[in-house]
Amino acid sequence: MAEPLSRRAFLQTAGVAAATAAFVSRCGGSTRTVRPNVVLIYADDLGYGDVGCYGATKVRTPNIDALASQGLRFTNAHASAATCTPSRYALLTGEYAWRKPGTGILNGDANLIIGPGRTTLPSIMRSAGYATAAVGKWHLGLGAGAISWNGEIRPGPYEIGFDYSFLIPATGDRVPCIYVENGRVVGLDPADPIQISYGDPVGDDPTGAAHPELLKLQPSYGHDGTIVDGISRIGTMSGGHAARWVDEDMADTITAKAVSFIESSAANPFFLYFATHGIHVPRAPNPRFVGASGLGARGDAIVEFDACVGKVMQTIERMGIADNTMVIFTSDNGPVLDDGYADEAVALLGGHTPAGPLRGGKYSIFDGGTREPFVVSWPGRVQPGISDALVSQVDFVASFATLTGQTLGPDDGPDSFDELSALLGKDRVGRDHLVEQADLLSLIQGHWKYIEPGTGPQVSAGNETGDDPAAQLYDLAEDIGEKNNLAAQEPDVVSSLANRLDEIRSAGRSRP
Repeated sequence: MAEPLSRRAFLQTAGVAAATAAFVSRCGGSTRTVRPNVVLIYADDLGYGDVGCYGATKVRTPNIDALASQGLRFTNAHASAATCTPSRYALLTGEYAWRKPGTGILNGDANLIIGPGRTTLPSIMRSAGYATAAVGKWHLGLGAGAISWNGEIRPGPYEIGFDYSFLIPATGDRVPCIYVENGRVVGLDPADPIQISYGDPVGDDPTGAAHPELLKLQPSYGHDGTIVDGISRIGTMSGGHAARWVDEDMADTITAKAVSFIESSAANPFFLYFATHGIHVPRAPNPRFVGASGLGARGDAIVEFDACVGKVMQTIERMGIADNTMVIFTSDNGPVLDDGYADEAVALLGGHTPAGPLRGGKYSIFDGGTREPFVVSWPGRVQPGISDALVSQVDFVASFATLTGQTLGPDDGPDSFDELSALLGKDRVGRDHLVEQADLLSLIQGHWKYIEPGTGPQVSAGNETGDDPAAQLYDLAEDIGEKNNLAAQEPDVVSSLANRLDEIRSAGRSRP
């Protein structure tokens, strides 16, 4: 006789059944599977408290707020890490980045860290017949071996599932400061070949270290390499002058590419991974947004990012595909103020709280580093509201396999759980545990959060890292700000969670 289902198992089973039924419509007596378009809007360094629908009052985000009002807003949704590269790696592969060496914050000359041919989120969507695109910040490496920026750059997004790509190769504060479209540098003059270095300097372009008088934005620390568009970067670069970006036009440039992809793909199912540069440093919003927030460049960058979200949503409406398009909005990690440029982000904060009620931010193992704004909108399919289900971006691989009627292989998405029913609002429980990454690891299980001991720096870029030689334990249900360490009062809970974290770490996977 079968064992009775637990409450969680029952909810998951019922939720998945309801979700699956939602994808099937009756058409002339036959069944037809509905394949929604999927648009994933992935912000950079945007905090839990940086948008109006999560409590921000000092900066306005009307487009994001409108998206949240018609969708499901999650209060306990997480990136997999407190920095960008590992979060992006986990989102696309379904594997915690800390399992794979070399997935820390990458330089601009790093090679592709996702193996070609591996099952990924875009390859799953491609296998289901979707047109797939990656537009915006990449920061997952390109090529294999020494990269030549002056010809075809392979492997890259295509080899892991994206049909089309228009990329910022690494970050806005790192060379090379060019766009790469489908494996080739955009606008490159063959007579002015590109060379970059993160070691010995290359070329004779002025650097911020030698010529600060040429800068329109001074670095606060580091970021004193080659000057591009009046801003000095990490690393040095020579050549490619005609191809170099203009920072103030970056948001418009990549948003236009996202809009163009939606327009050209609207007749058939498509998946768009729109990873914006906003609001990462250097913050250089277009002049039409300067002063829009009253909070300086960081606040203005939030307003500009919100306008980009608005353009994407307006395009979806204009193309008449809103009812069959799932839009997910979230961020790669928590907020940071001074991340290397003197843009007065701290001085002009004006009472704004980028992490909201959370402790820490970017680089931090506290929830401010990984708990993100997260909205799922699909008119008529996802009921508007609020969900406190525990969900993670690492679950996109398994969840979208279910969405598209596919089954993962045993080695695919080793840490990705099928949480489609939670994403659609059918299950309000979500995961029963989640591992988070900064300089060290933490384990969330139910209302408990355990942070393993760490001996790293206690502050990075002005944010608490959470490193402490002693174990930490917080009751997130009662203490969302992680102010009251209960490790001494609850030694049995600490021991249990520490053991489970060790088991997950040594098992090489957490997906059953």
